Amino acid sequence: MTDPRIRVLVVDDSVVVRMLVAEALRADADLELAGLAANGKAALDKVAEVRPDVVVLDVEMPVMDGLETLKALRARDKRLPVVMFSTLTGRGTSTTIEALTHGASDYVTKPSTSNREQSVQVLREELLPRLKALGARSRPAPRTAPRLPAPARSAAAHPVDVVVVGVSTGGPNALAEMLPMLPADLPVPVLVVQHMPPMFTRLLAQRLDKACALPVAEAVGGESLEPGRVWLAEGGKHLVVSRRDGALVLTTNEDPPVNSCRPAVDVLFDSAVRAFGPRVLAVVLTGMGQDGLRGSEAVRAAGGQVICQDEETSVVWGMPRFVAERGVAEAVLPLDRVAGEITRRVATRRPLVTT
Repeated sequence: MTDPRIRVLVVDDSVVVRMLVAEALRADADLELAGLAANGKAALDKVAEVRPDVVVLDVEMPVMDGLETLKALRARDKRLPVVMFSTLTGRGTSTTIEALTHGASDYVTKPSTSNREQSVQVLREELLPRLKALGARSRPAPRTAPRLPAPARSAAAHPVDVVVVGVSTGGPNALAEMLPMLPADLPVPVLVVQHMPPMFTRLLAQRLDKACALPVAEAVGGESLEPGRVWLAEGGKHLVVSRRDGALVLTTNEDPPVNSCRPAVDVLFDSAVRAFGPRVLAVVLTGMGQDGLRGSEAVRAAGGQVICQDEETSVVWGMPRFVAERGVAEAVLPLDRVAGEITRRVATRRPLVTT
């Protein structure tokens, strides 16, 4: 009988960190410690030996660091889930962002406390749920395709004046693939909520800006909405479309989290509906949880359009699944078709309304 537990390989040069993660894993009945490795080179040998369902990978290590290790792992296996395990330092964060845009599945910041019990509790709350979601997906057993309701009736009669995007787990890689496929002359603004802390969102925006035909920036508040620009919500702050002196601008706030998230997809989507009415195209990509569902329902109720990513190409089919299973989405698409669908849906439009 196949062991139902998800097998985890932990790669970190710190003995203390390895032992903390091992302790958290052993206390969870759904997870199994498959092995430990002190650097990337040893990890590559261990992967071949123990065949884990998911890998926890330190960012900064001697011999072979996390990014080098990830590239080597991806050369062997495109699907093996890898969770980067980083500190909130400049170099660690920058390397984590690069890893996420090169195929890492997710990341978790290391506990900052020196208290052992508190550190293990952080791992239980932050790391273990990700390992379960990602590890379950990597299992080779066939999955039954969900029975989805018929797609929502098309709202294409309404022109699109803004595109709003919600994404979480697997998002940096998804955005790095999707956003560069949008044309430089896209006639509407694109607003993105990616669940991440502040330093991560700034570096992600900078990296995406270098790869995209459209300019990409982190929204800090006060920006006037302009066609052909992409704004990424700042980590730790909600992103909102507001009116100021008759013009549409971006504002940020530190209101309470929504769906345990700040920034929250629902907050952005709701504000877009208030500002644009039915002229909204909402896009929900890979991610855990259901942030974006209520906002997508608001978009549809106003007469706007909603599309989402399919299960096969999602790192975690959580956020888009809720939207698809509720029958809100007009289309459920593989990631490589999302940009083309956005471009097609905004092709027939009227000038951006600002008053």
